[in-house]
Amino acid sequence: MITKEQIQHTLIEAFPSFAPRVNESDLPYVVLGDFARFLLKRYQDNDEPVLREAARIIELLHTSGDKYVKEAATTGLLEGIQNTWPSEGVDPEPFRNLLGPVSQQWWDSLNRFWKKEIPFVGADIKCTEPGGGAYWRPANGSPNAHP
Repeated sequence: MITKEQIQHTLIEAFPSFAPRVNESDLPYVVLGDFARFLLKRYQDNDEPVLREAARIIELLHTSGDKYVKEAATTGLLEGIQNTWPSEGVDPEPFRNLLGPVSQQWWDSLNRFWKKEIPFVGADIKCTEPGGGAYWRPANGSPNAHP
């Protein structure tokens, strides 16, 4: 299981050229934001092998991470891609097609949330994890289940 402290190491091990602004495993959201920008540059360079490997790693974070890592993969990394890329004039939606099935569910859930079709990210995703899988509760108290 990948833990919060292992996010940065996991990314650097898979992408040695990735250099986050911080060198601290206790700031994973900063690291994930930097990784979203790293992927933007790879996308602009048409570096498809790196993008495919990134999609594989994102799926790994969603499927092999602890609850914190799963949430960070969605609200830190996927949301980072969806917000960072358009600011540089790049449509992030084609990247979705490279993602694995679990990551695609969370990508789509983010989109539905921003369109106000669901009350919170994950409201449209059925949890298949034994013992629950909720990793945060919005103000209304409904659990946000993560597969």
